Amino acid sequence: MDVAVFWVLAVLAVAGAVMVFRFDSMARATFSLLASLLCVGGLVVLLGLDYLGIVIVLMMTIEMAIMAVFMVMYMMNPAGLMPMTMIHNKKGAAVVCGLVFALLAAGILLAPWPARRGNAPADPTMELGMSLMGPQMLTMMTLGMALFATIVATVVLATRRGRYDRFGDDLRARRADDPVRGGVGR
Repeated sequence: MDVAVFWVLAVLAVAGAVMVFRFDSMARATFSLLASLLCVGGLVVLLGLDYLGIVIVLMMTIEMAIMAVFMVMYMMNPAGLMPMTMIHNKKGAAVVCGLVFALLAAGILLAPWPARRGNAPADPTMELGMSLMGPQMLTMMTLGMALFATIVATVVLATRRGRYDRFGDDLRARRADDPVRGGVGR
């Protein structure tokens, strides 16, 4: 069963990556890349690295969603849906991609892969964390919480008025009491 899931995810990941270059809009290419990266996250989970796979899924989902939002806001064409080419110098890019693919495939097939020594760890997530961060895991967790608190604090401080200020203490006002242009309220 795991082998079938592996091959399905692998084929979908490659197909999604290929479609990034086949679509003629930035928005469609973004969501195609997201689908490809979600499949890669699933492959990592399937390989037994649950934490790393979930992190890949979360990071890529948020990153691609932000990219799509910025495309809708800032692109000249509506939501990045107007046709445009996603690659330049198609022939040169195809040659370079083909050479890189051949080189990587040869490396995979010709590299002397080491044999497993010892047994698999009881908790691969803990071992991965220790090998990535060593004894600094507590520092990184604390830093993560500090960054999160900073993000929340900046959003709170950047917003002068909350929903109670805008719609009254009971939130029953028909219109928000927002300032109009020039700083004068209604």
